[in-house]
Amino acid sequence: MENPPALPSPEPETEVSQAPPRRLLRLRCAVQHYEWGQRGAASLVARLADHNPDPARPYAELWMGTHPSGPSSLVDDGSLLRDWLARNHDALGPAVAARWGGDLPFLFKVLSVAKALSIQAHPDKKLAEVLHALRPSTYKDENHKPEMAIAITEFRALCGFAGIEELKDVLRTIPEIQGLVGHEDTGKMMNMKEYDGVSEVKSTLQSAFAKLMTASKDMVSEAVAKLISRLNTESKIRTLTDKEQLLLSLERQYQDDVGVLAALFFNYVKLSPGEALYIGANEPHAYLSGECIECMATSDNVVRAGLTPKYRDVQTLCSMLTYKQAFPEILRGVPVQPHVRRYTPPFNEFEVDRCLVPPGGSLVVVPPVPGPSIFLVMTGAGEIQLDSASDGEKADEGDVFFVPAYTEVKISACGPESLQLYRAGVNSRFFS
Repeated sequence: MENPPALPSPEPETEVSQAPPRRLLRLRCAVQHYEWGQRGAASLVARLADHNPDPARPYAELWMGTHPSGPSSLVDDGSLLRDWLARNHDALGPAVAARWGGDLPFLFKVLSVAKALSIQAHPDKKLAEVLHALRPSTYKDENHKPEMAIAITEFRALCGFAGIEELKDVLRTIPEIQGLVGHEDTGKMMNMKEYDGVSEVKSTLQSAFAKLMTASKDMVSEAVAKLISRLNTESKIRTLTDKEQLLLSLERQYQDDVGVLAALFFNYVKLSPGEALYIGANEPHAYLSGECIECMATSDNVVRAGLTPKYRDVQTLCSMLTYKQAFPEILRGVPVQPHVRRYTPPFNEFEVDRCLVPPGGSLVVVPPVPGPSIFLVMTGAGEIQLDSASDGEKADEGDVFFVPAYTEVKISACGPESLQLYRAGVNSRFFS
């Protein structure tokens, strides 16, 4: 795991408050209208962030945090949360302020995915620094971007390279892939064994994958057309596999795209609501459909190579990947108290809690933690109160709050429905 960046403090020490501010900050958060997002009120992002969404406009991501590409601001006075934190380092807690330089180390999101996102990977810290220096307009910061997605609806993704036997089956049964990978690399992959050395397997898989991803547009277009035609014909006489049906769907979204073929190299993951997966640096993935909570290190660095009209950095992607072959670990959350489940990835920057407060007077007390938190109200209505002396704040669907370090939070539901919230905070393991 690479060390997070030590960002400079943007304000002089004389302007930093010394007493931890016990304020509940209501946030106004940025919406990203990427083309792959669900449109209008069908999008969870739109329902959370916009009371009158445009039915023709995609609402793809809700960003909650301090990243300059979509910074949150305070509802009270319109100032940026990042600027407020620069004046109030104690709201972060001393350990977080010292490690991450007076800024939030995590970025909290909601995603509403109607169309597949690009085949992509996120660089580790060292590579991020290099890419940012070379192409700052594309790679806009120097940070790594490990991330975790928690399914709200059924959520589908490609994640990591499939196992050796599955890849051999692809080469055996799909001649279009063989044609692009070439006879030599196909032979090497067909001779791979589960007990082969890691470096040998990586070298073989990297060579074959790079051949596919760098094939000419004409060769890719011809291979995709042949594969789709064959699958459409075979669908009339047999039931296609889930992966084959996925290829048909991807081709309808991205015609003649090498990503349609590359999908065959990856694990096809289906998350049920409440399940989660995490993705480390230099691991290939593509979110395909559904809605999720996402949390990550504060970065927007994405290296893309397929299923996208955006800039493709194929050489960088093929060289940076780990080429590990493993199905991703599925997290289901661990109960930390009644009505609260915690999702803890192996990254210092973040963890996520899901709080489901039942109606009828139940009270969930979130104990003080040594770092900052952001709370999102997903469904229902209720009240959030800081410590025992302060007045409570009304909490409705779509409300987002920043809670300073070392602050107890009491949450109650109002009305007949449960109140569902998600909390993002610094990983508890960082403090232990």
